[in-house]
Amino acid sequence: MASVVLSEAEKLYIVHGVQEDLRVDGRGCEDYRCAEVETDVVSNTSGSARVKLGHTDILVGVKAEMGTPKLEKPDEGFLEFFVDCSANATPEFEGRGGEELGTEIANTLYRIFSSEGSVDLKSLCINPREHCWVLYVDVLLLECGGNLFDAISIAVKAALFNTRIPKVRVLEDEEGSKEIELSDDPYDCIRLNVDDVPCIVTLSKIGYRHVVDATLQEEACSLASLLISVTSKGALTCMKKVGKGSLDPESIFEMMETGKRVGKSLHASLQKILDEEESLGTTRQKVGFLG
Repeated sequence: MASVVLSEAEKLYIVHGVQEDLRVDGRGCEDYRCAEVETDVVSNTSGSARVKLGHTDILVGVKAEMGTPKLEKPDEGFLEFFVDCSANATPEFEGRGGEELGTEIANTLYRIFSSEGSVDLKSLCINPREHCWVLYVDVLLLECGGNLFDAISIAVKAALFNTRIPKVRVLEDEEGSKEIELSDDPYDCIRLNVDDVPCIVTLSKIGYRHVVDATLQEEACSLASLLISVTSKGALTCMKKVGKGSLDPESIFEMMETGKRVGKSLHASLQKILDEEESLGTTRQKVGFLG
């Protein structure tokens, strides 16, 4: 992951500040940086979103394509994740570094979305055992300025909220062969219910306290972090420790409680932005991907 080199004095300054609940950029330990969220930014996708969180910049595109349901889940569609760590985002992504991080992020997303009920996969089934919608979720890291996982999860949720899947009719002729007819009305589409899609909250332990939405400099001062995925109702769906340092049980419990609390307000803020954008319809001013 992108990292910065700090002197011992700089580290000490950051650590001492965190213990006083005052971070270098003036935030408290439980405050996120200002996030910019824009949906419908890539034209040839079923749904897309761009999220800027501080200096972290993420673009997500979702493409709905027809496929065959998996054998073990014949009446469900499914999601596929691909993460591209652009070498422009940080020089460390050149060569293998970006690939390894991309795989780690994709695996984390698979884990989150494998939890029951995050997305109604049955609504993506067209014909049991025969046809379903497969949602290809492409994540592009444009810039890394700390707290990658949270920003990606916000962008994925926003892109899924923005996704429109064409309505389908299955026509059967006298011989029993089936033909699929896609609606060509762009407004005649299925929307995904994203109410239960979790967001990731990363809690980084710095000194004896923990912070959310760490900057690259703060990440350099943290030996261990806890990634937790939280639903809008504050339910915890999965958890993962990252970093070389250890976390004692008491810290883990405190971090989980903070994560649930912060996660709920993160979802509420995101939903407000998404609903506002939606209500503007075609009148909203688009900054667009190249804006």
